[in-house]
This record gives sequence, C-alpha cells and structure tokens, in this order.
Amino acid sequence: PAREFAVDADVLAAGPPPVPEAVPPYAARLARPHGADLETVHTWMNLPHVAAFYDQAWSRRRWAEELAAQRAGTFSRPFIVSRDGADLAYVELYRAARDVIARHYESEPHDVGFHIAIGEPGETGRGLGKQILDAFAAAVFAADPRCRRILMEPDADNSAACRAARKAGLTSLSEAERPPKRAALFDRARE
Repeated sequence: PAREFAVDADVLAAGPPPVPEAVPPYAARLARPHGADLETVHTWMNLPHVAAFYDQAWSRRRWAEELAAQRAGTFSRPFIVSRDGADLAYVELYRAARDVIARHYESEPHDVGFHIAIGEPGETGRGLGKQILDAFAAAVFAADPRCRRILMEPDADNSAACRAARKAGLTSLSEAERPPKRAALFDRARE
C-alpha cells in the first residue's frame, strides 16, 4: 500500500525533508538511482536481515525507479550512510505529516520520519543504529529549524530497531497497524 496520502496545502508547503550536513565520523549522500549506489541499496535490501523487516527485496530495476522517484519528489529522500568512507546503512528521511503514520499521532508539517537499514551484516548488533539515529537527528534539526520532531516507526517485532530507537533517546508513543506490519511509533522532540 502507498505510504503518502493527500494532505492540506500547509503540510505540502513544508517541502521535501532536509538534506542534512554530515556529522563526523558519519557522512550521508543522496543515493543515486544508478551505478554503485543502486547496486549497494539493491544488495542490502535483498539480504535476509534487512528483507525480513524492510519488505523491499525488490529487483534492481524497481530500486532504480524508487530511488529516482524519491530524488525527484518532495515526500522522501534516500541516503547512503558511510563511516570513514565505508558504506554501512541506507536511510530514508520523509515528511511524516504526509505519511500514513500521521494518522496515529498529532503531526506537524515539518516533522521528519526516519527509516534505517544497516546494510552491512558485520555491523549489526554493535550500536550503529543508535549512533546513526543520534547523528541524523542532530543534523535534521540543524537543517530544518521548523522541524519539531523526528519519528521512527519500525516493525514492532524488530527488536534491534526498537532498541536502537530507545538508546537514541526516542520515546515510545504507541503501536499502530500499518500493513504489512504492526508499527512501533517512536519520536524525539527538538531539545
């Protein structure tokens, strides 16, 4: 099912999610819909530890279309996160007030949602999700002064993602049916 739904003009006026500045030791770049970035995202999304919760074990062509659409649209932005030049994770930032998750919390136009997939299997279970969440939260708040909240809505059964959210200072709000999953909704307010 589609994530984005029709919203009022004031919500649309917020524009796309920000492109945050790098927070060393992490760097983030917009994922390109071709070349090495496409290969990396396609490979990661088809790995068992990612596919089990991300539900986007798509073909290379479909990922090329997805990345191109995100870059061209105003709803979400795809990023590849690296540390010291090594690609580690895929992150999507999206305007949460335009996402179906907005039906489950009191949304504001500049709220930013966060999806993360630790792509490199050797990097899972080492606190990387928490570190990337921390870095991105600070960078998003700096890049969009009107953003009041960062949201995350992992599969409620994804204990690693829920643990990373809690360790990164996100507060558990509720659980919500968001087919094909039951989402655990977390937020982190601007300090």
